[in-house]
Amino acid sequence: MSVRIEAIRAALSAALMPVELDVLDESHQHVGHAGARDGRGHFAVRVVSGAFDGMPLLARHRRIYAALGELMSTDIHALRVIAAHTPAEVEAG
Repeated sequence: MSVRIEAIRAALSAALMPVELDVLDESHQHVGHAGARDGRGHFAVRVVSGAFDGMPLLARHRRIYAALGELMSTDIHALRVIAAHTPAEVEAG
């Protein structure tokens, strides 16, 4: 597992206490992209957390970005996919 993925997982775990957390590095799909030239990566995340209970989708996304904090400036160029669900939503299918 890469250092960046470990840092992203640690930040999201500490802030959201997820029951499920997937972080994928998709940087290889953006080689040569202007945003990739600074060395930061492109990632996809899926978070299932009770912390999202009662929150609309935009608030969930903001909570994820807030949890990532400084990593958005130092390690992450983009989050291509954000799937943010509560455990009840996942269980309901």
